[in-house]
Amino acid sequence: MRLLVPPGVFRPLSDTWMLADVLRVATLPPRASVLDLCSGSGALAVAAARRGAREVTAVDISRRAVLAVRLNARANRVRVRALRGDLFAPVGRLRFDLIVSNPPYVPGEREGVPSAGPERHWDAGADGRALLDRIVDQAPEHLRGGGSLMLVHSSICGIDATLERMRAAGLEPGVVVRRRGPLGPLMSARVHTLERRGLLGAGQREEEVAVLRGRAP
Repeated sequence: MRLLVPPGVFRPLSDTWMLADVLRVATLPPRASVLDLCSGSGALAVAAARRGAREVTAVDISRRAVLAVRLNARANRVRVRALRGDLFAPVGRLRFDLIVSNPPYVPGEREGVPSAGPERHWDAGADGRALLDRIVDQAPEHLRGGGSLMLVHSSICGIDATLERMRAAGLEPGVVVRRRGPLGPLMSARVHTLERRGLLGAGQREEEVAVLRGRAP
């Protein structure tokens, strides 16, 4: 995959490629429709299109990210519709066979999501769940029967809590893949804050990163 990351657009880290690897071997229904939320550079949207999805839509709140998605779709000779907006808002009542997302999930210094600045690429409220919870709660309204939501997730934000939230939203939850390793650069920069809030054990310098799936009935 050719990937252009213009200034002001978040460069994908290993967690994005972890979900991209899942997409490469995923079984998609014929003429599948895929939605990539918090798309950033469009790496996941392009991966889905290269996998054979008939329709791929990418959504990001950043104008620069939307431009990057279009550039990367063209560079990889695939078709992706790139829309600017807040999560599901730009797609109205459309439903999809697969929704993928690697949203911001780093616990921030304050509640809420930043409206500007580089922190907007990764900060997600004091517990890191400001966007995760919204995506899980709203996804069932945008999934076709038998469709799936797939999310990248860190153990620091509570994997079990998200699996339970998927179940409460009417999705069948599961873990596609787990990997344990050293804290990523963004979490590492905030270890003392995470320890103070009880999100990280004293001296803990590892996390588990997983791809979670919630399947619609």
